[in-house]
Amino acid sequence: MALARTAVADMTDVVERMTSDSVAQRRDVAWVERPRLGADPPRLTLAPIDVAASVADTLLADHAAVLTSATLALGGSFNPMAAALGLTLTDADWEGLDVGTPFDYARQGILYTPTHLPRPGAGISAGALEEVVALAEASRGGMLGLFSSRRAADDAAALLRERTDLTVYAQGEDRLSTLVEAFAADEDACLVGTLSLWQGVDVPGRTCRLVVIDRIPFPRPDDPVAQARSEAVTAAGGNGFMAVSATHAALLLAQGVGRLVRRADDRGVVAVLDPRLRTARYGAFLARSMPPLWPTRDRDVVLAALGRLAAGK
Repeated sequence: MALARTAVADMTDVVERMTSDSVAQRRDVAWVERPRLGADPPRLTLAPIDVAASVADTLLADHAAVLTSATLALGGSFNPMAAALGLTLTDADWEGLDVGTPFDYARQGILYTPTHLPRPGAGISAGALEEVVALAEASRGGMLGLFSSRRAADDAAALLRERTDLTVYAQGEDRLSTLVEAFAADEDACLVGTLSLWQGVDVPGRTCRLVVIDRIPFPRPDDPVAQARSEAVTAAGGNGFMAVSATHAALLLAQGVGRLVRRADDRGVVAVLDPRLRTARYGAFLARSMPPLWPTRDRDVVLAALGRLAAGK
């Protein structure tokens, strides 16, 4: 009975918001989801554009809270995350503290950005796929591939299986936990997948000595919530792209790159196959959000380093 009352209350709240001016006043965004497969009918979906005020007024108001994470500082500042939580940047009631890291990232890892590749378009380019194969071969496996779409991950898995003798595990072929366990047990295997692997995967040691990211993980251009948030920020005089898309990408990049160095003796390479990380104006913001690995664009240097890692040197 309690569940039924809760469901009715939620439905009433949604109907009231849909029939009010909340969408016109940029408090909510509504859109129609049309299923691609099956006979399910279209669904009308409603979501809040911004939850900062609700978090600040209900969760944090009159309470002491300690929020900890390795990815709270984006672009070298706590301000983006504070704004998302409804904490004003001049509010004296909150303080950001960077306590440092036990890792020497510049010595433990390399950040490789192959600027000779084209800017990503729809899908993954042939050049980027060739780079994945070259990196995986030089490393003799030990690769975690983080891709922006299921199709890109499947294309990479297919080419790796065709061109190499490496064991390749691909998301969707078994339960994710099973695939991660199998990858962790074989230091010369490859695991490729999408956003489910960008966070929470903890595979320390030689097993994960190469992390490949196919592109900067901006929100999809047809994401209605991200689009509405960007428009609201722009309408208020801010930079919608930096406040929404770049911040979203910075957080995911920080989490994805963080899959490499899990212990003080870990060594490896992160390859971001998107030249915009080095050539676009927002690239510096993204780079400041990531662990400070030693950066290079030199392919030969990276392949040689991976060869030494594969040989256990």
